[in-house]
Amino acid sequence: MIRSLVLGSIVDAGLHILVLLAVPPLLQGVIVKTKARFGGRVGAPVLQPYFDLAKLLRKEMVISRTTSWVFLAGPAVTLTATVSAALLLPFGGMTAPVHFAGDLVLFAYLLAVGRFFTAAAALDTGSAFEGMGAAREVTFACLAEPAMFLGLLALVKLSGSLELSGMLAPDIGTAWGRAAPTMVMIVAGLFVIVLAENSRIPVDDPSTHLELTMIHEVMVLDHSGPALAAVLYGASIKLFAMGAILVQLVVPVALGSVLLDWGVFLAAMMAFAIVVGVVESCMARLRLLYVSNLLVGAGVITGFGLLLLLVR
Repeated sequence: MIRSLVLGSIVDAGLHILVLLAVPPLLQGVIVKTKARFGGRVGAPVLQPYFDLAKLLRKEMVISRTTSWVFLAGPAVTLTATVSAALLLPFGGMTAPVHFAGDLVLFAYLLAVGRFFTAAAALDTGSAFEGMGAAREVTFACLAEPAMFLGLLALVKLSGSLELSGMLAPDIGTAWGRAAPTMVMIVAGLFVIVLAENSRIPVDDPSTHLELTMIHEVMVLDHSGPALAAVLYGASIKLFAMGAILVQLVVPVALGSVLLDWGVFLAAMMAFAIVVGVVESCMARLRLLYVSNLLVGAGVITGFGLLLLLVR
């Protein structure tokens, strides 16, 4: 029996890692396809992000002589930190491959490590434009992180667990019946944070190439070839991981079948990508002066959700 339990855990962890590594670029393709449909265009195929990554991996890197090891360490460390953070999250109603009490703090700061090295690589180029993007990135991160922590603390209070696997377990579905206002506030606040952390509209426009209005994209203008592939792949994994948090809250999976649970989870992730595409098609990018107001508002919403739990 112990042997079967160990084997089952290995299979679950292997499936988790396989989904984590294979599916994230598909979300980007679904978002682009959704935006194309809203614009009355056919658009690129949903598998285009995979083709783009394969093309970049075959290209040669062009590296400025003014850069140091930090420039290449940025994409490598960011990708590693993002994958490590995603391993702390449960997918498809299963327990995460890595879990322990307080892993929510490690999750947040692994993402922060990736952000730090991306900004450091941008500064290493000596470009004024990339330095400007790095300054914007860390400034808005200072407003996004408190909102995310408040939302996670509210989930700790609701679930009674300090592990992400416990906070996002299928049992969280019962919270919609006993604390629906708090759940709505958490989901709304975290959705804004997901858009901000992944440089999506209305915070940033990932499809623009105007340096004066970009935040994340301007930081990676000098990356090329496999380094740029690592940046884009890491960004897709980050979107997948943070989107999975919302999906686990909105669509708690507990059907009693591994295949059904994973099927519902992946379908919900595709729906999440469509929602992001709809938002980007229906909204314009905010002026930078208003982005801080949006992030503060997200913090207020998640903070009120936590407050409702504390005063019950």
